[in-house]
Amino acid sequence: MAIRPFKQTLPVLAAAALFGTSLLSSSDKPKYTVHQKAYYADPNLVAFVRPGLVVTITSASIASDGTITANFTITDPSGLPLDRNDVTTPGTVTTSFVAAQIPSGVNYYVNYVTTTATGKFGTVQQPAADSGGTYTQIATGQYTYTFKNKATGVDPSRTQAVGVYATRDLTAFGLGTYYSNSVFHFVPNGGPPPVTDDVIETATCNKCHDPLEAHGGPRQLVELCVLCHTMPAIDPDTGNSIQFKQMIHKIHEGAALPSVKAGIPYQIIGFRGAVNDWSNVIFPASQPGEGARPCEFCHEGTPFPGGTPPGSVTSNQTNPPPDNKRWLTEPTIEACGSCHDNVNFATGANHPGGPQPNNNACSTCHIPQGTEQLGGASIYNAHIIPRYVDGYAPLHFTIQGITNSMAGQNPTVTFTITNASGAPVAPSSMALLNITIAGPTPAYQTFLDQESAITGSTPASGGAYSYTFKTAIPSNATGTYTVGIEGYQNVTVGAGTPSQQTVREPGANPTLDFSVDGSAINAEPVIVADANCNSCHYFLSAHGTIRNNPQYCPLCHNPTATDADQRPASANPPQSIYFPFLIHRLHAAGGIDSNEPGEAGPNPQPFIVYGFNHSVNNFSTVRFPGNLADCVKCHVNDSQQLPVPTTVSVTDPRGFINPIGPNAIACLACHNSQAAAAHAFQMGGANTGLGEACVICHGPDAAFSVNSVHAMP
Repeated sequence: MAIRPFKQTLPVLAAAALFGTSLLSSSDKPKYTVHQKAYYADPNLVAFVRPGLVVTITSASIASDGTITANFTITDPSGLPLDRNDVTTPGTVTTSFVAAQIPSGVNYYVNYVTTTATGKFGTVQQPAADSGGTYTQIATGQYTYTFKNKATGVDPSRTQAVGVYATRDLTAFGLGTYYSNSVFHFVPNGGPPPVTDDVIETATCNKCHDPLEAHGGPRQLVELCVLCHTMPAIDPDTGNSIQFKQMIHKIHEGAALPSVKAGIPYQIIGFRGAVNDWSNVIFPASQPGEGARPCEFCHEGTPFPGGTPPGSVTSNQTNPPPDNKRWLTEPTIEACGSCHDNVNFATGANHPGGPQPNNNACSTCHIPQGTEQLGGASIYNAHIIPRYVDGYAPLHFTIQGITNSMAGQNPTVTFTITNASGAPVAPSSMALLNITIAGPTPAYQTFLDQESAITGSTPASGGAYSYTFKTAIPSNATGTYTVGIEGYQNVTVGAGTPSQQTVREPGANPTLDFSVDGSAINAEPVIVADANCNSCHYFLSAHGTIRNNPQYCPLCHNPTATDADQRPASANPPQSIYFPFLIHRLHAAGGIDSNEPGEAGPNPQPFIVYGFNHSVNNFSTVRFPGNLADCVKCHVNDSQQLPVPTTVSVTDPRGFINPIGPNAIACLACHNSQAAAAHAFQMGGANTGLGEACVICHGPDAAFSVNSVHAMP
């Protein structure tokens, strides 16, 4: 039976009696998952507090004198009403309202409420939420809000929108803070909105952002964001636009912006002078240097002409937003200039089309899609990633089998290579073709070898080839080993055009388990799903695009692996590249505790891994777009839980503990403070023979299980 932390409930029960609030029965109360704080709270507390928040604007209007009103409800996730004033139900609910219209001649909102901001670039008017308005309670959970600011310049035939962002703080109950947004669209004269600004769906953002949240958390809907991030609002401290499409393009382009490459950081100064520097952002769906591409990753519903890459993930292709093709059909100085910020449209500098005073002529040259395979002036072809030209058509590797695979033997691997049309490809035509063997499972503590099969492969039946390893399986080997393949061939794209270039056409990495001693196959556990990686990475590809299967990566990234063979002596000690440790710490930008004051030891920041040809890979500036506490964003099969499926110690020369137990290093990859390491050491993290005791407190049914300590509101 699960052990849950004890919480005092008598005050809560007394409060329930005082306010006449009945506790929900088990059949009425919302169902919470093991990844939510409420799951671990006292059931009586949960029944009384009813964690969660849903705010909904049910109607809105603008009177002839400009008075804006919004009727709205506040409920828990089950639809039961909540008191915004924390009187009859616990937890004050704060709400902020915004209102805007899409004026004639444009397709973006203009906010009715503004505030003055002053900075280096002068005094400007910025869109803002209304303040000082009045609330009228109709019933518990039902309210009307009347704006203090009145709307001016209202066109009753145009699209109007009223939005709200709400916060319910339940931290006093140990349940966290809850947010909810709602936007209501209407046309005062009646009928459907003649113009919308619905280009990107929030669900699309949440493929990575998990969930999308800004300004401290409460603003989480794209349709709310566009009500304030409108034209021509700017940040007066930097002069940068805060209009939605310009700001979002530039944020995601980040390190690839021409201005950033020229040494000008891309920053926006926010509330109370907070400096938001996006200069180190690398878009996860592309390779470094490619910028925020492919465009279709965010502008869903406009797939590749040749089909989306196998394994790539999208969430709205079957339900695209109504304005999803605007990026293809309505090029503008504002949108294009946000990424191409070295173009001066007024003078024509860096613009082959010369000076452009406005957007009127943009679509003349920049048509949606041209006849070019790559490059040119058409929007689609100019932005396509070269390796995705004409749709992504990777090679296909298949491991048909392995023979002579017992301990002491030189294994022979039989495999096929075919192209997108199914035609066989000879190993000799490959630019790189490696076969890798490691074992035993779990954790692959022995890396047997990786050998090139470009030469030495011999034809087999049915278009297959076989390759015999020069390295024998160790004579004392036992258990299950795994063989995998990686490789690519070079292809030319954009032939005969100024954009002609050579790109890699890799294949997905297949793996095959085999026994070296006749015992039953013990497959390496699947801890992360390729699809989960691709929800952010689009088509996961590392080491020059050739490694793209998270089941293949651990063959090399095993417990004893470090970057010692690539790291210069002057930069020693080496860095562990064990897969669970590497991926955790990489996504945590070197660890969530890396900047704690007073921390010192053998693992100073930044987090740098030396790669092929001594390349320096600094992951210290990684900006994980999601919530690091959301383990199941990446993990599958409940694999985030302890204990991990191996007892093999991990080599960690830069860590506080070396060697270190596999449970401890999985946690210390993120929680990398000296204090956390001392705790792990005390609980057997050094793995001296008795094993680790982590599971006693952090096991699935323990009081501080991995799920419970990472639980979210």
